[in-house]
Amino acid sequence: MHILLLEPNTLIAKTYTHALSQAGHTVHHALSAQAAIDAADAAGPDLVIMELQLPAHGGVEFLHEFRSYSEWQHTPVIVNTVLAPTKIAGMRDILRQELGVATVLYKPQATIADLLKAVRAVSP
Repeated sequence: MHILLLEPNTLIAKTYTHALSQAGHTVHHALSAQAAIDAADAAGPDLVIMELQLPAHGGVEFLHEFRSYSEWQHTPVIVNTVLAPTKIAGMRDILRQELGVATVLYKPQATIADLLKAVRAVSP
C-alpha cells in the first residue's frame, strides 16, 4: 500500500516511516499541506496519515482541498494528532462525516501498534 504521511515533525515522521515500511508499505513523507497535495498528485496514495496541526495551512483546510479532487474523494484518511481530544471535540463529526476521516488517534497516547492496527483496518 502507498501511504502519504503528512507530518511536520521529522522525528515522528522517521519513526512512522520506519514502522510502516517494516510492515510492507511504501511511504511518502510530506512536511506541509502543499507538499502533500503535490505528492498525492505525483503518485496517488492508497491511504493518508496526517497531523491536523500543520504550519501555514491547517489540517482541516488540507482535507477540504484533498477531498475536492475526485480521485481522492474515497481515499482513507487516518488523523494522528497532537491536539487534545477536547480541542477537536466539535470537529469530530465534520472530520468523519464531511471529510471522510476513518480514524482519529492522539499523540502521544497512540502507539505505533495502534497506528498499524488503524492502517490494517482501512486496508483493502
